[in-house]
Amino acid sequence: MAGRFDLQGRHGKSRVRVSRVWRRPADAGGHLFVEWSVAVSVVSDCLPSYTSDDNSAIVATDSIKNTVYVKAKECTEVVSMEEFAVILGRHFTSLYPQVSEATVTIVERPWERVAVDGKPHSHGFKLGSEKHTTEVTVKKSGSLLINSGIQGYSLLKTTQSGFEGFVRDRYTLLPETRERIVATEVTAWWRYPFEHISQLPSKPFCFTQRYQDVKKVLADTFFGPPEVGVYSPSVQNTLYLMAREVLTRFPDIASVQLRMPNLHFLPVNLSGKENPGLVKLLMMCTCQLMNHMEPLKQH
Repeated sequence: MAGRFDLQGRHGKSRVRVSRVWRRPADAGGHLFVEWSVAVSVVSDCLPSYTSDDNSAIVATDSIKNTVYVKAKECTEVVSMEEFAVILGRHFTSLYPQVSEATVTIVERPWERVAVDGKPHSHGFKLGSEKHTTEVTVKKSGSLLINSGIQGYSLLKTTQSGFEGFVRDRYTLLPETRERIVATEVTAWWRYPFEHISQLPSKPFCFTQRYQDVKKVLADTFFGPPEVGVYSPSVQNTLYLMAREVLTRFPDIASVQLRMPNLHFLPVNLSGKENPGLVKLLMMCTCQLMNHMEPLKQH
């Protein structure tokens, strides 16, 4: 308590860019490369630094940055970014008595192994599009919260989508349709069930593989079978089915959230032009209709 105010101090460092190479032999999968943008935020008992000129309890943000680099170097074995976030969180909460909680957020740039003549290259990578994300909170008590996700996952199909039966009133101009292009950019978050450090599996849990699994399930549910696809009556329904399928397939995921803005491709009216049937143009609408579902939980 400082005066009449309840205060809690939180500080940290963001946009710490880390790249790491694990140089495995070709017969063990080849080199593995990751690039992470790391942010660390700590809750600490350093209120005198706010209310007076006493900085004695502050862990300098430059020290936080340097710690990220040191811990990355110490990871001689391959780790997922979720595991790395737990390592950092445990470090800050155990080393510094005044730090009660650490939150580590990481965004991974999607470097993907290239294939040459159909064979995976041992040390060549190209940059993809969607990004793997995680946010891990570790408390001094050992309490743990692990959320992972995906950003910028763009999906589109050219048929098997419609939108009918919605509210029609004096503001409605949108026609109903059973045939349209549907496109979206998926942002997803999911929470793992581990609530304490002691609950982490003794055998390393492959968070990176689970991320790839979730990404595949989201796409498979959106598109349907390759020959015929699956009909989508609305982005809302497709969003729900995607989230439900993730929870059904993976009991180690406790809840999931999806955000899927509806990216419109609208036909251009060429009825006044000569031979309009020869050309079909599509215009991408700049507006985004936001579809967002709060956490769907596994029971």
